[in-house]
Amino acid sequence: MTFLKQNHEHLINMNDVSKYLKIIVSMFVLLTVATACKSDTAKDTSDDIAAYQCPMQCEGDKTYNEAGSCPVCKMDLKAIDKTSKTVGTNEISEASIFNLTSKWHTEEGKEIQLKDLKGKTLVMVMIYTSCQAACPRLVADMRSIDAKIPKENQEDLNFVLVSIDPEIDTPERLKAFAIENTMDDEKWTFLQGTESGVREFANVLSVKYKEISPIDFSHSNIISVFNSGGELIHQQEGLGVNNKETIEAILELTK
Repeated sequence: MTFLKQNHEHLINMNDVSKYLKIIVSMFVLLTVATACKSDTAKDTSDDIAAYQCPMQCEGDKTYNEAGSCPVCKMDLKAIDKTSKTVGTNEISEASIFNLTSKWHTEEGKEIQLKDLKGKTLVMVMIYTSCQAACPRLVADMRSIDAKIPKENQEDLNFVLVSIDPEIDTPERLKAFAIENTMDDEKWTFLQGTESGVREFANVLSVKYKEISPIDFSHSNIISVFNSGGELIHQQEGLGVNNKETIEAILELTK
């Protein structure tokens, strides 16, 4: 009897040990899960901190923790979602000019939207064909840039000239201008828009223009470079300026 009693007490003790081990293991698992959840919560909280960025990304991907204005183009900084980066080739970012819904006519008379230019690096300038002062020099600057881009980099490159005088610069007039300036091949595109569409686009580029007579405008002299997603990467301001940085930006985008 004593032997059986001792064996029974031993079994009870073993059962107690097994229960204790199960409790300890369970507590360890709960503690691990709780720690992981706390870590994820902290990460989510960090990711939710508000961030602001220039809508034209003048400083690349640089963001600010507070609202304000871009130190480069002076546009209001826009709140962004840090997780809202472009995921696929068919998506565009909030900073893309392809979000503009205005309609345009090319020198060939084809109606397009800016998003139809997606997929190529864009070198864009705003001119008007009756200009006798700055615009011919801007056109010369565009041709100079074109001449310095190697042939292998030009396959995905498009030079776009947008008229600030849509009333005079009809598709037919733009076509004649393209032929006259030997800019009539596929890499050159001329656009005629509406008054509101042109004004909206000029504001995006920080280009200022004003009609000073029925056939004459004063305007900014800016050449802009966009990546294939329609995001502004570089701007060159002035006439006959050193275009080294512009060339470098284009080569980087088209390599």
